[in-house]
Amino acid sequence: MTERRPVPRRQQILAALAREIELRPASRITTARLAGVVGVSEAALYRHFPGKAAMFEALIEFAEEAVFGLVNQIVADESDSARRCCERIIGVVLGFAEHNAGIMRVLLGEALVGEERALSERVGRFFERLETQLRMIIRDAGDSSLTQRSQAGASANLMVAFTLGRMHQFSASGLRRRPTENLDRQWAMIAGAIFA
Repeated sequence: MTERRPVPRRQQILAALAREIELRPASRITTARLAGVVGVSEAALYRHFPGKAAMFEALIEFAEEAVFGLVNQIVADESDSARRCCERIIGVVLGFAEHNAGIMRVLLGEALVGEERALSERVGRFFERLETQLRMIIRDAGDSSLTQRSQAGASANLMVAFTLGRMHQFSASGLRRRPTENLDRQWAMIAGAIFA
């Protein structure tokens, strides 16, 4: 029988924050409420994080590491066409959003209303980085036509707009309309326009 290690307090706090954002999207989460959910004092929260902004930063950092870690693996796999590579990346982002709804609401900025502006700017950089990666894949692909390469910026922007739209629909539906629902068919339409 293996012994289960206790979850570090810092991870407990972040998991509780993400869960509260998922369950109470319209509510502002106070440190007092979060401390109650975790079962610690507010002072204990501040031993792990200097403030709520640092907690949000940690959630954004987790998203960056998780998503772009997988994106880097996809890009390194040179056996995929540009079309397939972009499809896999969009799937990773939407899959992450579906399985991490609280963090998704942070990435959409919904949970950041009234928080420090720097957090919204960091979230903006997350999607700029995604768009840059998609643009580079199309531009640098040997299987892309000259027209496709010249439209790489517009194509990457379209893919990110689609991704954000699916995430917003998921949030607005009360997490009922999954962002990966019908993704294969919708991707075929988008890819048909981009990679035709």
